[in-house]
Amino acid sequence: MIKILFSLVLLFVLSGLSAQNKVLYNFKANTIDGQPFDLSSLKGKKIMVVNTASKCGLTPQYAQLEKLYEKYKNQNFVIIGFPANNFMAQEPGTNSEIKEFCTLNYGVTFPMMSKISVKGEDIDPLYGWLTSKAQNGVLDSPVQWNFQKFLIDEKGQVADVALPKELPDNEKIVKWIEGR
Repeated sequence: MIKILFSLVLLFVLSGLSAQNKVLYNFKANTIDGQPFDLSSLKGKKIMVVNTASKCGLTPQYAQLEKLYEKYKNQNFVIIGFPANNFMAQEPGTNSEIKEFCTLNYGVTFPMMSKISVKGEDIDPLYGWLTSKAQNGVLDSPVQWNFQKFLIDEKGQVADVALPKELPDNEKIVKWIEGR
């Protein structure tokens, strides 16, 4: 019985260590144009990862995201948008349609990635890591809706999450970006 208990404790400790060793930089994605994008290229930056949708009541957040990106992009900060169609089919478009929508309607210049799934059985591995404390070592935060914002520190670790209705330029996020 002691051996079993010891083995379970050891397994728990080792799984916790491996979760804490995994960071954002371990993942790769594809840009909205289908080009490979290695997230390790963002080492040393604060990163906001946000799931987006074009036909959502929160879609105007694109404008605030772009404004935030423009203000802080030269201060080691980047926003990465991941279109997702997980909530009431509010992102039905193709990658090229999404790109055109974001560019024409909101002037988006921050990096947009290919459409993925942010929840459910087909959840993208990056979002599996972002949303699970067992994987990220910090917090459980399943995506509640479009425009949930994950804040990643300069070491590639989850620092915090801002829920969908929290505006991108709210005081909590700005203080985090500015290091206050």
